Amino acid sequence: MITLYGINNCDTVKKSTKWLEANNIAFELYDFKKQPLTTELLTSFVELSDWSLLLNKRSTTFRNLPEEIKNNLTDEVMFAAVLEQPPLLKRPLLPLNGELNLGFKPEQYQAIFTAK
Repeated sequence: MITLYGINNCDTVKKSTKWLEANNIAFELYDFKKQPLTTELLTSFVELSDWSLLLNKRSTTFRNLPEEIKNNLTDEVMFAAVLEQPPLLKRPLLPLNGELNLGFKPEQYQAIFTAK
C-alpha cells in the first residue's frame, strides 16, 4: 500500500485520491491537519527533492509568511517554517520507487503506476 501525503480538503489531493480509487490502487492518506509533519518525514522529502520544488509559493500560507522569512529562504529557515506550517508544501506528495512525485496530473499518475 502506498502513502499519499497532503491535506484532505485540498482540491488537488481530492483529485489524486479519486484517481487512485478509480484505478483500484490501495493507498492511505497522511493528512497533515490530523497527523504531525515530523522532522524525519520532512527530511525524507527534502532528500528526494529540493526546496524550489517542494514549496508551494502560490499558496496563501506562503504569501502570508513574514517578509523576513520569504526574503531569507535558506534550508534551515524553510525547514522550520514548513514544520510549523505543513501547507507550505506542494500537495499531494507521493514518495514511490525512490522518487518524490509532487502535485497531481492524471497523465503523471498514469505514467507512475503503469511503470510500477
